[in-house]
Amino acid sequence: MAPYSLLVTRLQKALGVRQYHVASVLCQRAKVAMSHFEPNEYIRYDLLEKNINIVRKRLNRPLTLSEKIVYGHLDDPAKQEVERGKTYLRLRPDRVAMQDATAQMAMLQFISSGLPKVAVPSTIHCDHLIEAQLGGEKDLRRAKDINQEVYNFLATAGAKYGVGFWRPGSGIIHQIILENYAYPGVLLIGTDSHTPNGGGLGGICIGVGGADAVDVMAGIPWELKCPKVIGVKLTGSLSGWTSPKDVILKVAGILTVKGGTGAIVEYHGPGVDSISCTGMATICNMGAEIGATTSVFPYNHRMKKYLSKTGREDIAKLADEYKDHLVPDPGCHYDQLIEINLNELKPHINGPFTPDLAHPVAEVGTVAEKEGWPLDIRVGLIGSCTNSSYEDMGRSAAVAKQALAHGLKCKSQFTITPGSEQIRATIERDGYAQILREVGGIVLANACGPCIGQWDRKDIKKGEKNTIVTSYNRNFTGRNDANPETHAFVTSPEIVTALAIAGTLKFNPETDFLTGKDGKKFKLEAPDADELPQAEFDPGQDTYQHPPKDSSGQRVDVSPTSQRLQLLEPFDKWDGKDLEDLQILIKVKGKCTTDHISAAGPWLKFRGHLDNISNNLLIGAINVENGKANSVRNAVTQEFGPVPDTARYYKKHGIRWVVIGDENYGEGSSREHAALEPRHLGGRAIITKSFARIHETNLKKQGLLPLTFADPADYNKIHPVDKLTIQGLKDFAPGKPLKCIIKHPNGTQETILLNHTFNETQIEWFRAGSALNRMKELQQQ
Repeated sequence: MAPYSLLVTRLQKALGVRQYHVASVLCQRAKVAMSHFEPNEYIRYDLLEKNINIVRKRLNRPLTLSEKIVYGHLDDPAKQEVERGKTYLRLRPDRVAMQDATAQMAMLQFISSGLPKVAVPSTIHCDHLIEAQLGGEKDLRRAKDINQEVYNFLATAGAKYGVGFWRPGSGIIHQIILENYAYPGVLLIGTDSHTPNGGGLGGICIGVGGADAVDVMAGIPWELKCPKVIGVKLTGSLSGWTSPKDVILKVAGILTVKGGTGAIVEYHGPGVDSISCTGMATICNMGAEIGATTSVFPYNHRMKKYLSKTGREDIAKLADEYKDHLVPDPGCHYDQLIEINLNELKPHINGPFTPDLAHPVAEVGTVAEKEGWPLDIRVGLIGSCTNSSYEDMGRSAAVAKQALAHGLKCKSQFTITPGSEQIRATIERDGYAQILREVGGIVLANACGPCIGQWDRKDIKKGEKNTIVTSYNRNFTGRNDANPETHAFVTSPEIVTALAIAGTLKFNPETDFLTGKDGKKFKLEAPDADELPQAEFDPGQDTYQHPPKDSSGQRVDVSPTSQRLQLLEPFDKWDGKDLEDLQILIKVKGKCTTDHISAAGPWLKFRGHLDNISNNLLIGAINVENGKANSVRNAVTQEFGPVPDTARYYKKHGIRWVVIGDENYGEGSSREHAALEPRHLGGRAIITKSFARIHETNLKKQGLLPLTFADPADYNKIHPVDKLTIQGLKDFAPGKPLKCIIKHPNGTQETILLNHTFNETQIEWFRAGSALNRMKELQQQ
């Protein structure tokens, strides 16, 4: 067998891999580091400019900002076919970011690749495994104890393979990226669906699954279907109670949860300048809820101010030199254009159970009464990766301060989640945290907490109907507290604070009065707060671990008896035959997010152990046959039982199976476990009316067939007791539909067509059994 170094060289040549540190060698014009933590990795605006000019000359038209940044990172700008919504682009992202829940599987896959070091700057962020229970310090200590094995694995894997490691307590991944790594024009991929947060600093930041991250860390060109571009023109300016959150709540109401699929949302227009940099990040962050590939704002003075305040004035100066490439060209074309007048925009609150059900705050109380939603607010929660900036905390504190001045505290329970250690330390120093405590709040750890279901909630019993309001981004059924009867609404932090003080959805702070302790009525004034601290940010505790220069002696141990971590075994290759007599595991009714497919909350502890976490497969999906969750018919025994148990039964008995889904299947989180689990338990295909982008890609990466009905009405032709045969795989080709034979129990058959979006590379993944298997095949050639 050839020496390992030779195998790596062959792999790099076969896949067009760039060598590590090549960017630092080629930089000619100005050497400005990407971040303080990587002084030898430089921003390549010169290369961005060169590539943009090549593509602009080829296309002979003005370019949107999204196109400039995406096309500016093409692997081969001179030859790459570029057509929005059709061609697949081969791109060279600048960096990778991973949160701890998804980093486990990503790093396990990278270890399986056999490569010695990551090829681009990469980081791991510990934010998902800290459960909100008693308060920040106590919850953090508990999390470090419970998750010691996982944190040790991530820290040692990071040290071994050259990945920076942000320890638990450092903050939420997206806030850390905004403070340290995002910059105008960057192309960053992250293993979390809210990675687009970085668009608030003018970057194209895209959420992906772990297998995509492995490709980039291996130095392989990353493939993305050429996005369409939706323009959102902002006029007027924000004022009063209206906040940046209201912009995206309004857009979500317009586009719905799938209206942005396959597109980048690009904000522009004179209204942009009235929004702070962190406010722009809020808008981009929640763009994930409309299915958008990502969202972005053009470089402006607000971004320059934020860069300078976070110690990156050198990046701001360099961005000024290249500003023409960091804003859209005049006269550029958008595939769809939405216009919003910020002068007319009112505070919004969206929910329950879906983030695109938009209501003006002034109307939600009336709607709630009509729909039978609980009016009393049990808990108000502010923070999360969407709204935990200094400005957010300041505006919430401004509301709380008014209530305190009249002797009032929150009628609802109230929690505060700082976005980072830097934000926590700074709001403690500047008094915001104390004001929020005095009004009745509990400051939680710098982590995701209740936003992702890490909440040990004690005030209600499961099944109890109740209402909560949050400044989070998602409000799917059971997401925050695992209670399907919790009606969760998302809004801005200042509206959450006002509603928590009033205790009811019927309160409109723009018009309604509160009664002070002295019996006098008063109205809350619209909050006003600094977008950035007047003094410098307080960095707080140092929570970053640099990867060592020499990691040759570093060990990464995974115990074979561990219940938290499990080394991966390769999936089986395609056998070269059509898929005959597939059993239907479940026909899903209605919305099926990645939370339904692979629940978070208490299951997060198994994110590094594929077999254990597979015990949550599709336990939240509703079975069309009986209207129940986690109850499906075993086609052999005819007994109803849990979905994972039935899948395991089929796998044990050599029965391959398929899932039938509805619209926008797999929306929500980027978690690739929702693709790994069905593959691990014997699934071969997922057939739906439509897919969410990230989940569709994740399924392909793991060797599954994500297929869509050529005629969506064919969903109704399939029944849970049928068997399916998928034909045409021997001639599997891009754009060529597959045939599906539906075999009914009475002996009759029907034939329907199934569409797919596979390209040649992705077909190779399927034939090899997974993208990782294909990488190893190329390595051995």
